[in-house]
Amino acid sequence: MTADRWTQAVRHQLGLGRLVPLGGPRDGCWLAESAARSALRQAVQSVPGVRLGSLRIELADPDGSYESAVPAPPSALPPGPLRILAECAAAPDEPLPTAASRLRAALNGAASDRLGLTVAEVDLRVTALLDDSSQAQPASGDAEADVADGEQARSDTDERRAGQAALSVPGVARLTGSLGGLGRAVHIGERSEGAATLPRRHVRIELAVSGGRRVLDVALDVRTAVTGALADDPSVAVLVTAVR
Repeated sequence: MTADRWTQAVRHQLGLGRLVPLGGPRDGCWLAESAARSALRQAVQSVPGVRLGSLRIELADPDGSYESAVPAPPSALPPGPLRILAECAAAPDEPLPTAASRLRAALNGAASDRLGLTVAEVDLRVTALLDDSSQAQPASGDAEADVADGEQARSDTDERRAGQAALSVPGVARLTGSLGGLGRAVHIGERSEGAATLPRRHVRIELAVSGGRRVLDVALDVRTAVTGALADDPSVAVLVTAVR
């Protein structure tokens, strides 16, 4: 990889933000924080009287996290309940706690029902007043840190089969390659830990999800499809880098 391509790959990886767990410790799925932010912003655009500001996602209790059943993507947060930290501006024509409560409920519902995040709390602060309630919820400024389907190694039949199996799952928009090497969406390697009864190989697959289905449900179906497509039943981790 040339220096320019390496720099571009690092920038894409940094743009993903945290890799937050989808579902529980046995689900083997992660979601890029940038994708979660964009989806949550879109989901709460119709909440009246408020405008969402900064938004972050972190573990609610780092000491209470769990060990994942499969190897996690590099630098990913371990499975565990999450906390959404957000700021907002609210219209002055109603009590501020009322507006904040409405936005908090919308964020919590979208995180669970649209994405599949396990959220323990939503920490929301009102930091400004809107001059006019029509200012609420402008278009999101979050950018997707996603790259096009790269050149997957055509000589690697198992990588090709894994990618094709993932693309066959309803809700998968396309494969991506944002983490660990520009344009490489399917990563297959040997597991270095675990008992002899565990799979010898591990697959990490990166993809973008389209609307219509909960993101966690799509990712779980991808895990099942990829495992079934390979003869040795490897362990599989799914990283969703974009939600469209």
